[in-house]
Amino acid sequence: MTLTQAITARRAFSLPGYTTLAEAGFDGEYVSPIQLTSGNPDGPMLMSKDWLDAPSARANHAQLSKTGYLPHIPFNRVLDKALAFLGLKRADIYIAPIFCLLPPKRSHPLPAAHARASFDQVTRHELFGRRPVAAGTDAARTLEYFDVPHIATCHPSARGLTFEARAEQIAEALRAA
Repeated sequence: MTLTQAITARRAFSLPGYTTLAEAGFDGEYVSPIQLTSGNPDGPMLMSKDWLDAPSARANHAQLSKTGYLPHIPFNRVLDKALAFLGLKRADIYIAPIFCLLPPKRSHPLPAAHARASFDQVTRHELFGRRPVAAGTDAARTLEYFDVPHIATCHPSARGLTFEARAEQIAEALRAA
């Protein structure tokens, strides 16, 4: 499948209780807006749970429309630190959330069935033969369910570790990928 077909699949995917990218004003030529700056189809692939929640996406529309991410949130501060350890920029990697819809609130628990449906119908088409890095348990469990070879690491927003420790773990996983 091509990237264009993956975008078409994302546009066709919806589940009750979630907001589509189009409904939030983010229907672009990407599968996820974070790919505006992290969409290198030949770079290492990082897969996380989701892109953002609907209220945060709507509240930060101007910034997100330009860069696809919020630099100040822990996820991105840790990821930027991990990339710096490797001498990489966001343009060198490809980020793909397992779940392509916007949850109704921040840190919304994602049922496994919803993650699997999104991955099966949309996100699996973004692998392009790469061995992804699964950032966090939601991504790792979904990839394991579909028998996708991957490297598991912590989620950039995981609690219990310092930003530095999380960044080191993610950098090591990206290096291994």
